[in-house]
Amino acid sequence: MDTHRARPAAAPHSQRPAVTELRLSAFKSHRNAVFPLGPLTLFRGASGSGKSSALQAYEALARLAGGDSLDEALTPVAGGAPACVPHRARPDAQGRRGFRIGCTVDGPAGTVRLDVAVQAEPELRVVGERLTGSGRTLLSTALRDPGLRTVEAAWHTAGTVPVTRAPLPDDRLGTALLPLRVAGKTAGQRLVLDAAEQVVVALRSVFACDPRPELMRTPVAARDGLLRGACDNVAAVLGRTRNECVTRHAALVAAAGAGCRGPVEGLSVEGLTGGFVRGVLARDTGAATPLERLGDGELRYLALSLVLLTGPGVLDMDPVAEVLPARQALTVLADGFDRCLDPRQARALLALAARMCERGHVRLVGTVRGDVGQEPQGAEEETVAASMVDLGA
Repeated sequence: MDTHRARPAAAPHSQRPAVTELRLSAFKSHRNAVFPLGPLTLFRGASGSGKSSALQAYEALARLAGGDSLDEALTPVAGGAPACVPHRARPDAQGRRGFRIGCTVDGPAGTVRLDVAVQAEPELRVVGERLTGSGRTLLSTALRDPGLRTVEAAWHTAGTVPVTRAPLPDDRLGTALLPLRVAGKTAGQRLVLDAAEQVVVALRSVFACDPRPELMRTPVAARDGLLRGACDNVAAVLGRTRNECVTRHAALVAAAGAGCRGPVEGLSVEGLTGGFVRGVLARDTGAATPLERLGDGELRYLALSLVLLTGPGVLDMDPVAEVLPARQALTVLADGFDRCLDPRQARALLALAARMCERGHVRLVGTVRGDVGQEPQGAEEETVAASMVDLGA
């Protein structure tokens, strides 16, 4: 059974669409699981409890909203679609097995729910999708003819024809395709478009981040200035942020001082031959420490701090270009948020995350194994504003 313990979260910023609930009706080890998501949410539990699975489902929804096919959206899942099917799920008479995931998005259009049913075997396809909001079904799809690579879609119109029906591809998210299909001439059509846009904006704001220290120690091309999820090009991004925003770079230096061993006076890059650079920490002694000499925990701490202190313009992601950045909130998915970190680093990184999430421009959903979400004795309550999802042993 999935359980969670929610702590008070900051008030939602309704002008920015945000995923406020993740539903795993049938996904890997999860069945009928509903997880509320605040500005800062941490999944806690032992290995095998389903922490990473929750983030994988979230990322799959985000990729589908960005236009990926089902096969592309499930690339981060080891084993692909078959691995998403709940263990011991029995096939039906036609040999079909699948999984179901969904989310709730709050924003200017109110509360909107998206639920997706996926057939993983024998063929990967969407077999059902439902978008609901304002007390009605705005979009529904169903697989009517298994011999066709389409689903029958019906969306709310509220004009001379109450519902519009048309075929949609069975390997894409119908909600993401609605702006190409709906004209927006009637009040009903505009309701559908507003709800679909809210869901797509919230899901496309996701940046999945899992820093890989073994890759971060290698020199990178100086022009490689968009940070990837593995943070392997962090040195080039440090050089960029130092030149573009003095205030944020100063905050990053302060964060590095809290999480790296020894005093840190600055963060910079050192040019190498062939247009490559490596990152260095400036010390008060005048000597510099190359990033490749830092420990795994220090590198992960530094990379996650950089992500929290920057925005989509510095990250390798594709937010909705038609929507102003001020109306979008970056959502960081951090599997293994406390991996390789000592307790001091974990507390400092969590405090930074809490400060950034409180401003409303950044949201964080992460997984932890330890007690990073619990304050040590004597700590101030305001230093942690995390919703804790406890998956148990």
